[in-house]
Amino acid sequence: MTKNITLLCIDDYGRPLKQASFSKKALWALSLFFMAGLIFFGYFVFDYFQKSRSSFKAEKLNTLLESQSALIADQRKQLQAFGNKINELKNNIIALNEFENKIRIIANLEKKGKVVGLFGIGGSLPEDIDTAIPLKKDHKRLLKEMHQQIELVNEASTIQHEGFKSLLIKLKDKRNLLASTPSIWPTKGWISSTFSYRTSPFTGRREFHKGLDIANKMGSPIIAPANGVVTYAKKKRIIGNMLIINHGYGITTKYGHISKFLKNSGDKVKRGEKIALIGNTGRSTGPHLHYEVHIKGVPVDPQNYILN
Repeated sequence: MTKNITLLCIDDYGRPLKQASFSKKALWALSLFFMAGLIFFGYFVFDYFQKSRSSFKAEKLNTLLESQSALIADQRKQLQAFGNKINELKNNIIALNEFENKIRIIANLEKKGKVVGLFGIGGSLPEDIDTAIPLKKDHKRLLKEMHQQIELVNEASTIQHEGFKSLLIKLKDKRNLLASTPSIWPTKGWISSTFSYRTSPFTGRREFHKGLDIANKMGSPIIAPANGVVTYAKKKRIIGNMLIINHGYGITTKYGHISKFLKNSGDKVKRGEKIALIGNTGRSTGPHLHYEVHIKGVPVDPQNYILN
């Protein structure tokens, strides 16, 4: 005889309400069905949470990748900007070196012995960093160039520092010479003829022009480019009204085609002081200043003696 299992439902007072009888086999089948449903439900819940978690991770990873891509792009822009700054710094050092050399020429303090350039003995100037290269492909190349040029700029700045240091020591001993050396524009205007060979506007023949012609309107002021004494202030046939300043140390400057003298022979002048006015006297095609610089009687290019 098969034993059944009876389930009895009673109320709060102990009175039976419902009852149901199950065979053991049916109860086992019902239990297995219930367990299977429970497992299936558990798997479904687990799978849902796993997929939700994976989706959240993917979204988070995508956000992180976008953030890192933006950061990399920004860093590349910064690298390019830094490369341009290195180029600018290098060019500034080169300009300073040219300025130092110009001062040395003016003060007759040229370097002696083996001359070491900014970028090595006899070394050529390094080319500018190419910041326009595609960084996605040539990222390492730009970094390598920047690293190399930073080292060059660092060495060049050290050399330039030593150059200015030695120049300053020598300049302290030549203050009077510097005060008497032409170093500023004698007038404003534009250069109409340089210190070089040219075709004469009057004869049509090739001739050497020993000075600098600076054109400007009639009556524009002419100033002394250095301290000195006026030794000549009168009319001369071809150059018209001419003024000469003796600056000492074998240096003289000449000013031609003047319309009016503001200083006379024997007057002392200071750098920047007005000495005359631009004119069109003598053999001239228009109002301008003919300006010459002589060192021990030899005419030299006045542009080598202009710093401003």
